[in-house]
Amino acid sequence: MAKKTRASLSHVDSRGRVRMVDVGAKPVTEREAIARGSIRMSRAALTLVRSGKVKKGDPLQAARVAGIMAAKQTAALIPLCHPLPLTSVHVDLTPTARGYDIEARVKTSAQTGVEMEALTAVAVAALTMYDMVKAVDKSMVIGDIRLEYKAGGKSGTYVRTGR
Repeated sequence: MAKKTRASLSHVDSRGRVRMVDVGAKPVTEREAIARGSIRMSRAALTLVRSGKVKKGDPLQAARVAGIMAAKQTAALIPLCHPLPLTSVHVDLTPTARGYDIEARVKTSAQTGVEMEALTAVAVAALTMYDMVKAVDKSMVIGDIRLEYKAGGKSGTYVRTGR
């Protein structure tokens, strides 16, 4: 059973060694991924963010820029990711009753997908929000980071359902 699992994982060879996948023979196609996550915070932190009085600056703008920058640096952060020429990165933070929902949409024309770039953008945007407001609330919770959608490539379209 272990050999079957190894064979089905593209980053592991038949001997169980980690490797970077060779995408050289794959065609360049349009690819897109959407990831989402959230950050929950105290009322005091939420009031501070929404009042625009955070001493470090605007946490929403900082998080947006950090998410975009993180998507562009994913290959430097995740060991087996390929560096990709991103054609579009959008990071949005939507207010909720307890904090913010975070969404990243990433596009490329490449030989491999941008799921990791979208997930990384969400995670780093949330971490940046935490960093900007931690003086007021160290108990913030970052969570629910997940892939919602991906399109392009051999495996086609994925849309998260349920859960």
